[in-house]
Amino acid sequence: MQILFLVAAAAVSIGTIIYGKRAMKNGKTGSIKKAIFTTVSAFALIMIGAIVSTMFGGNVFAETAEATTEAAAGAGGIGEGLKYLSAALSTGIATIATGLAVGSVGSSAIGAISEDSSLLGKTLIFVGMAEGIAIYGLIISILILFV
Repeated sequence: MQILFLVAAAAVSIGTIIYGKRAMKNGKTGSIKKAIFTTVSAFALIMIGAIVSTMFGGNVFAETAEATTEAAAGAGGIGEGLKYLSAALSTGIATIATGLAVGSVGSSAIGAISEDSSLLGKTLIFVGMAEGIAIYGLIISILILFV
């Protein structure tokens, strides 16, 4: 059942891309808010269906009850799950912050270089410092996972 939801979500995503390209090619104008709302609401309904199906559909992949109890006994518990969640969050938030920082610093650097080309070395330092945020997040996630 989950595979059907995955295929439906992929179909919505691909359909949105194809429709957007076709609309841009034909010069179609309209409300971008309406288009985004339609796509996000369809995708959200599919994801809610997938979550409900997963929660109440039972474990589809377990062969027997013994395999399920053995897998649960071998799991590290909630602490292990929180470890992976915190590692993912540290990397994810750091990369989002890096994208924002590099976007603003990079555009400012290009503007400064267009006026005075001798500033190239200085601006590269600032862009590199902004990219360092992602490296810090990755280091923190590695420390969380392995220490």
